[in-house]
Amino acid sequence: MKNAFSSITEEMGAALVRSAYSTNIKDRKDFSCALYTAEGHILAQAMHIPLHLGAMACAMKGMLREFSQEGFFPGDMVIMNDPYFGAAHKPDIMVFTPIFFEERCIAFVGNTAHHIDVGGMIPGSLPPNATETFHEGTAIPPVKLKHRGELNQGILKILERNVRTLHEFRGDLMAQMAANTVGERRFLELCGSYGTVSIKEAIEGLETYCERRMVQEIEKIPEGTYSFEDHVEGDGITDDLFPIRTTVTVKGGRVRIDFTGSSPCTKGPINSVYGITLACVYYVMKAVTDPSIPTNEGTYRPVEVIAPEGTIVNASFPSAMGLANTITSQRIVDVLLGAFYQAIPQKVCAACTGSMTPCGFGGINSRTGRYFSYVETYGGGYGATHAQDGISGVHTHMSNSQNAPTEVIEITYPLMVEKYGLVPDSEGPGNYRGGFGMVREVRVLETEMQVRASTDRVTTGPYGLEGGGNGGKAKLMLEYADGHRRELPPKSTFEAHPGEKVIIQTAGAGGWGNAKARDPENVKSDVIQGLISIRRAREIYGVQLDPETFEIDWVATRELRKGYSP
Repeated sequence: MKNAFSSITEEMGAALVRSAYSTNIKDRKDFSCALYTAEGHILAQAMHIPLHLGAMACAMKGMLREFSQEGFFPGDMVIMNDPYFGAAHKPDIMVFTPIFFEERCIAFVGNTAHHIDVGGMIPGSLPPNATETFHEGTAIPPVKLKHRGELNQGILKILERNVRTLHEFRGDLMAQMAANTVGERRFLELCGSYGTVSIKEAIEGLETYCERRMVQEIEKIPEGTYSFEDHVEGDGITDDLFPIRTTVTVKGGRVRIDFTGSSPCTKGPINSVYGITLACVYYVMKAVTDPSIPTNEGTYRPVEVIAPEGTIVNASFPSAMGLANTITSQRIVDVLLGAFYQAIPQKVCAACTGSMTPCGFGGINSRTGRYFSYVETYGGGYGATHAQDGISGVHTHMSNSQNAPTEVIEITYPLMVEKYGLVPDSEGPGNYRGGFGMVREVRVLETEMQVRASTDRVTTGPYGLEGGGNGGKAKLMLEYADGHRRELPPKSTFEAHPGEKVIIQTAGAGGWGNAKARDPENVKSDVIQGLISIRRAREIYGVQLDPETFEIDWVATRELRKGYSP
C-alpha cells in the first residue's frame, strides 16, 4: 500500500510534466504532488521539491478551515496560493481535488506548481524590494476553481487578467488540473481493488509504522540540547544581518526544535511563513535520520516545532515573503544542521551554497509581441561530509529542480547564454572539499527587459566543519555594452538593455577537515580539471605542482605540509 500511494503521486508528477506549458514546470520540474487522507493528513508525497513538504501540509489544513467536509462535491477543485492560508509564496499555485467513493469524500489529491508570473510589481512576481505581501502578486485564498465539474469562468477570468503571461498561466493551470484527475482516477482504482475499509486500515497502519520508525531513529541521537545561529545577509531593503537561532532538544525519542531568538519580521521579503519553516525541519529530520522513512503525518509526530509568530521564521500579515522560499529556507537548514552537527557529526554536511539564487527576465518579446517571463533558480556547491567531497553546480537542500537547458532558453526567450560553468577556486578547502559554485552569463538581445536577481552568502562564505574552510562567495554583476562591469546588490531589480549582460555567480560550499590532510593526488586532479589554481594548491592545500606537467613535487609538498599533524 505504501508503494501504491507513492506511485499515485509520482504518476501525477509525470502527467504534469507532459502537460505543462512553461519551461519552469516542464523542463525545470518546479512542482510537487501529494495524496491526503479525508482529514487532510499527508498520506504520500512524491520526491519532487523538499520545500513543499511542510507547505502542502499547511495549505491543506488552511483549505479545510475554509471548507467543511460537507462543502465538497464530486467534481470540485480548489485553487489557492495565499501564504497566509498555508501556501508557500504566491507563484506556487496549489490545486486540490476531493476524491469521492460511494458518495463519500475519502481522500484528496493536490499539487503545487511554480507559475512564471502571478502579477505584482515585476515580471516573475518576486520583487526583491517588496515591503508587503501586496507587492508580490495576486493572492488567491482557497476558492473553488471547479464546482461539481463546472469550471468557474469568473475566477479564471480574474486570475488571467492579473498575470502577464496568459498563455503559459492557463496551460500550466490546466496541466495541474489534469494531474489531479490522474491521481483521483488511480486512487479510485485502488479503492475498487481493495475496498475502503482495507484502505483506511492501511493508512492508519502506515502512519503508526512511520511514527515508530522515526522514534527509533531519534533514539539513536545522543540526548541533549544543541544550539546554533546563522544569518541572512540583508533583506533587499537594508544590508543588515538577520539572525536565525535554533535550540534542538533530544529526549525520550522526541525532538523539540525552538527558533526563539530569531530576528523579528523584516521589512524586505525574506520572511518565512510557518509552513516553509516546517518543511525545513521535516527535510532535516529525514536527512539526519533515515531518508527511506515514507513521508506522511505519522513521520513527524515525534517532532515539536516552536516558531514565534512575528519573526523571520513565522511571518505575520502583511509581511513580504517572496524570497523566503529561496534564501531563508536554506539558512534555516544551515542552522538546523549546525545544531545537529554537535550531536551526530557524521550525519550532516558542511554548509551548502546557501541560496537558490532566483533570477528572472521579463518584458515584451519583440519576436512575438507578447509578454514573456523567464525565471530560474541557480545551483551552487554542496557541502562536504566526513567521508566525501561536495558536489558542484547543483541545487541543494530545499530545492530539487533542474536547470533550464541553454538551448531552451535561447529558443524561447530573447536571451543568449554566453557562459555556463563552475567557478574556479570557489570550493571550501578541506580534507574533503566543498562543491564549487557556478556562473551563468546571459546576454540581453533586441528587447529591453526588467531583471531581478537575488542571492546570499556574499559577505561570508558557507561555513566549513572540522577545520574545513568556508566556500567561495556569491556575486551579481551587470556588464554594459562597452564591457564595463558593475557589481550589483545581492537582492536587485534593474533594467537591462540590448547588448548588456547579466552575470550570476553562486557561492561554493564549506569543506570538511584540514585542507593539508587532503590527498595530493586529489588536489592534482582538481588542478588538471581547472577547478583550482596551482597557486591555491600550494598556498591552501600545501601541494606543489609543476606548472607545465602538473606532476607533484613531493619534496616541496612535504616541506609545505611540515608541522601539520593529522
